[in-house]
Order: sequence, then C-alpha cells, then structure tokens
Amino acid sequence: MPLWADAIIIMVLALLIDRFIGELPNRFHPLRWMGNVLGWIDRRLRKRKGLWAVSLGFLSYMLILSIFGGVALLLTACLRTYVPEPYGEILWIVATAFIVKISFAVFSFRKHCDPIRKDLDEGKVAEAASKVQMIVSRNTLGMDSEHISSSCCETVSENYADSVCSPMFFTGLLGLPGAFIFRCANLMDAMWGYKNEKYGDLGHFPARLDDVLGFLTSRMSILFITLGAMFLGMNWRDSIPVARREHRLTPSPNSGWPMTATSAALGISMEKKDVYIMNPGKPLPTTEDVRKCLRLIELSSILFLIIVTVPLFTFAGIHIQIMAEDLIVRGIEWISGMIL
Repeated sequence: MPLWADAIIIMVLALLIDRFIGELPNRFHPLRWMGNVLGWIDRRLRKRKGLWAVSLGFLSYMLILSIFGGVALLLTACLRTYVPEPYGEILWIVATAFIVKISFAVFSFRKHCDPIRKDLDEGKVAEAASKVQMIVSRNTLGMDSEHISSSCCETVSENYADSVCSPMFFTGLLGLPGAFIFRCANLMDAMWGYKNEKYGDLGHFPARLDDVLGFLTSRMSILFITLGAMFLGMNWRDSIPVARREHRLTPSPNSGWPMTATSAALGISMEKKDVYIMNPGKPLPTTEDVRKCLRLIELSSILFLIIVTVPLFTFAGIHIQIMAEDLIVRGIEWISGMIL
C-alpha cells in the first residue's frame, strides 16, 4: 500500500478509536505511567531552587520523552521491519493509530460532561458540582447551575488547543516523535507548571516549552472554531474579533484563544469567579449550551484533522517517523552484530 494511503488510514483510524473505544483504563494508560514516573522523581528531589532545579526539569523532560517515545517507536519499528508482509504493515498501521490516539482526545469530554448535564436537568445541583470537580481545579462546593455549566464549557474549549490542535499538529508535522514531544511537555506542565516555591524553578522548562509549542496552535484553533460554528449555524462572525480582544483574560498565554472564540460562537459568557469573565454582557451557559459546546468542539476537531493533520502527516510526519524507526532498527542490528 502506498505510504500516503497508510498515513490517511492511520489518522482516520485514530479518530475512530477515540470515538468508539475512547480512553484506555487509567491503570493501563501511558499518560498515567508518565505521571507515575514524574511522581517518583518528584518525591526524591530535595533542591528545588535555582539553575540546578531548572536543569533537573529539563533532564526529567528528556527522560520521559526518551523512555516513552523510545518504547513507542521501538514497537512500531519492530512491527514494520520484522513482521512478514502483509501482517507487518497492518499491525504497524493499527499500533501507530492507537499510539496517536493516546496523544489526543476529541470525544472523551462527553463522558464527563453528559452526566453533569443530566444531574443539572434533574435539579441535582450538588451532585453536578461534585462531578465537575473532576474536570476543573477550582473549588466547586456550593456552585450554582450556571457556573457549573460554565465550568464545563471552559474546560472543553480550553482543551481544544491542548488535547486536539497541538497534539494533532505536531503528530502531523513529525509523526509519533512530534506527538510525544508535545504530550510530555503538556503533561509536565500540568504536574509541575506551578509558580510556587515547590515547582517555580523545577517546572520552568516544561511550562515554557508547553507555552512555545502551543503558541501557534492555540491561535490556529480560533479559525477552526469559527469554521465549525459556521457549519452549525452559530454566531461565527464574532469568534475571531472576541478572541483577539479578550484572549489575555486567562493566566495562560494560550488557553484564552479557544475559550473566548467558543464563548462568542455560543453567544454566552464564561466566568471563573475572581479570575475572568469572558464575553461579558452575554448570559451564562445552560445545559443546552454545554451540549452545543461539545458539538462545536468535536466538529472543529474533525475539521482540523481533515484540513491540517492529514495533509501534514501525509507529506511530512509519516516520513519523519519512518526515518526515526529506521534509526532504531539500525541500532538494534548494530547491537546484535556486536553481541553475536
């Protein structure tokens, strides 16, 4: 099968896995394993200030990237090289698609948001507030229905850049190496990217790397939110102007872009008390707005994959991935030759 066809099949299959299979159980998920390794490192560190701590953050990133990215490429390289055809190509496509899927999440937020919507529709506000605590870092105790719905819309739209556009873009550009370059930085930013005594220096490198890697894709995201809103008959004309005007409201330099564009497209405001109010003057969201938000982000994700990821992966990423796999195979053969 020609390589361009392999590339298209891999990306379509990854999206189908995300839609119909979803996330792996937590104990089997590679991101959980990465987190466990980082937690092990974290518990053993004593010096957390200065250049030494910044260097440890960089070395920890390189360690995580080398271990998990290396194992993934070792697996795909061995399947493509050592399994007889046509089974080797088939297994290589399936394995690559599964690993690519691990790097992004399009449909997984339905699993969290639909039960919250159901509770709110049934008047179970306290139960909904308890469930929304799983997807936000703020205190949700006593939160009203509108702010619970806002929390859902904020999380879904913010993660459009981090969980869809960025991993899909870097996978398209660099293949599996790109997926791991971004995902390791993003995970470490989530775990260590706090501006406090404990992590201010240790998490400096991954936090800044995550900002740099997400700079372009967060800004690209508003174009696809606008396009998705256009297809769905939403208020697409305001998405880009509102995003340009209000994206600085969030503490993160990147997350404000998709959040403000989404709030404009839905015709709602999003509020995190004492931090920001996006698109002020518009009503806070209802559960129906949460449903619309999920549809908008899912469609925008599919459009991004079709328009950006598939062409990039076909002409660039899959070739770079194969080059990396070939390097691993040559390394295996060199080691085998030395031993034998």
